[in-house]
Amino acid sequence: MQEPTDRRIVSSRHLAEGDGWETSEFEYGLIIAFNSFSRWMQRCMTAAGLPDLSSLEILVLHNTNHRDREKRLSDICFLLNIEDTHTVNYALRKLLKLDLLTSEKRGKEVFYRTSPSGQKLCQDYRALRKQCLLRILPNAGVDGAEQRKIAATLRAMSGLYDQASRAAASL
Repeated sequence: MQEPTDRRIVSSRHLAEGDGWETSEFEYGLIIAFNSFSRWMQRCMTAAGLPDLSSLEILVLHNTNHRDREKRLSDICFLLNIEDTHTVNYALRKLLKLDLLTSEKRGKEVFYRTSPSGQKLCQDYRALRKQCLLRILPNAGVDGAEQRKIAATLRAMSGLYDQASRAAASL
């Protein structure tokens, strides 16, 4: 009988058989973390006062607000590692319609910036994040150094998944 620490927690047994089962365990962790993070973003944004944004729209809003610099569609897609520009463009249009962003066309490029109401919403979200999430992290044993290590691993794995997706696309 397997000890509790030896159990393999995976989403698809057929992907966890033989060598590489650890990757299936990692992927399952990504799946549940992604869904939890998406749910968190939406509920935090609802508490901040805007219940109708998708997780992608929230990410686009925060990215556009980042460093108080205007961004182009291509900048946002690059920074968020999103290949499908149409979904980001749709998010930008919705955020513009809600007056959370402003835009300025220069030549063929459109530059986006958070509006004062968009900046306020990001600050309200930040305050709720501090209240609801950041204060419980130390009690969970997840300190800043551990978070940085996990973030570095996730970025490295992202690069490997990108490389593998290119290989799969060439088959």
